[in-house]
This record gives sequence, C-alpha cells and structure tokens, in this order.
Amino acid sequence: MSTNVPNDLLYTDSHEWVRLDGDVATVGITDHAQSELGDIVDFDAPDVGDEVEKGNDMGAIESVKVASDIYAPISGEIIEVNEDISDNPESVNDDPYGEGWLVKIRVSNSDELSNLLDAAAYEESIA
Repeated sequence: MSTNVPNDLLYTDSHEWVRLDGDVATVGITDHAQSELGDIVDFDAPDVGDEVEKGNDMGAIESVKVASDIYAPISGEIIEVNEDISDNPESVNDDPYGEGWLVKIRVSNSDELSNLLDAAAYEESIA
C-alpha cells in the first residue's frame, strides 16, 4: 500500500505532521495514521489558548476502531482548532494534509523543529 508523505512537511514518530508558516505550525495526523485508524468519527481537541509541550498529549482522535492520543510535535500555544472536524470528521480521512488539519500552534521554541523527521525519514519509519 502506498502512503502519501508530502516532502514539504515535517513528521513525528507518533504520526503527526507539521507545516510551518513563520512561527505558526499547522498540525495533523499523517495519511498512514488515518489509514491505520480507519474511519475518523471524533476529535477531542485542546482549547484555543492552551499551552502544549512537545511530546505531551494534546487531545485524542477517535475512529470506529480505536481512540488514539495526539501528541504535540512542538511546544507552543494553541491558536486555532479546526472546528470543521466536529461536523466533518471524515475530512481527516479524505484530506489529512489539507482540510483534515487538526490545530495550529504558535511555536515557542523553534529549536525543537530539528528533532522532527523529514519525509524520507518518516517513510523509513513506517516501512
């Protein structure tokens, strides 16, 4: 099975992706993660204004099969939550790198980005 791993993103071992735009990191789960989870039915999101720490859980995503924690790929403040997922949780399955994004974090420590995986390293980790 071929998994979509865009080259312009950074990744974690726990299957989150990061798209950086200035000091704002958009975060979601990878195509691999959504395919393993199956049909997404809910996202238990953090609140806007919450401070998250890299590696700590910041919510959970539920599928018809299992609930799975979502881990902060970087430390910072939650500045936006994708409210559309409440109404359309299937967007995480249909478009995990686009409409299915989960949260936006204002990055507090950009040095942490060096610990994230590039596309090649992530592909290797799921091979």
